[in-house]
Amino acid sequence: METTANTTGFKLKNIGEIIIRYGLVIILLWVGALKFTTYEAEGIKPLVENSGLMSWGYDLMSVQAFSMLIGVIEIILGIMIATRYFAPKISAIGSIGTIIMALITLSFLLTTPGMVQKGYSFPSLSPMPGQFVAKDLLLLGAACWTAGEALIASKYAPPKTAKGSNS
Repeated sequence: METTANTTGFKLKNIGEIIIRYGLVIILLWVGALKFTTYEAEGIKPLVENSGLMSWGYDLMSVQAFSMLIGVIEIILGIMIATRYFAPKISAIGSIGTIIMALITLSFLLTTPGMVQKGYSFPSLSPMPGQFVAKDLLLLGAACWTAGEALIASKYAPPKTAKGSNS
């Protein structure tokens, strides 16, 4: 019985690792691509324009252009994380970038009006934007895990040798 539980436990852990890493990749690619749409650019506008960390973007470019820049960054981070099995250092860098991105997004909880449901107090987050932003806490955790796992893998990865070398 214990062996079956251990085997099941390891299988679920391995499946979970794949879902965490590539779920994070899919979310970054998908949401990044959506940043190229008008509805998404307008949807993030209240979050960005109230942020001391992000509002500068609207001084330099249009709402749509800044949304697209954010989308490009998200897509690049997703691609970087996806390289884990052949380039763990690049994956770790992408994960660290995602940690920074998630922390910035979570800062919106402090800067965006309407985070708490009208007529209630904390911890009653509003569905939009409160609960929408709070989900980034899970993305932050996933990025921390993928960064740590990829950094460990890059340290212990066998060094690549040139073809034909005797080492």
